[in-house]
Amino acid sequence: MFDWTRSCSYDEQQKRRFHTTARSRLKKLAAELALPPGSYDVRSNKAGIAVSGEVTLHHTAVYIQVGQFGMSSGHGILIRTCKGRKDYTGGANHFVALSMLDDIPALAAAVRAITGVGCDAAQSPHRRAA
Repeated sequence: MFDWTRSCSYDEQQKRRFHTTARSRLKKLAAELALPPGSYDVRSNKAGIAVSGEVTLHHTAVYIQVGQFGMSSGHGILIRTCKGRKDYTGGANHFVALSMLDDIPALAAAVRAITGVGCDAAQSPHRRAA
């Protein structure tokens, strides 16, 4: 398991692992939600030395961003609706724990509950396991 609570501040190796692992988990989340190829992208912004930066899954209808921006609350995954991949402000912000990246089916369920995205995938008998 990755230690999501270990700070990336002033630790380039931890930041690299954080970004690599978060990108991988967001790609698994996209598969779990059955997002069509080309309907989303996963991008990474490492930002400055004192912060974690963020990793973002941006779909045509949902915007999910992972970072260490809510560590005191345990939250570090932002989930909100959006209207296309040029919409960077989107709907209301919802936050869930970074540790949900270790349970992709649970994270997908949270995304479905918050945004409605991927609800068809949850009903499918052929849904892939994470």
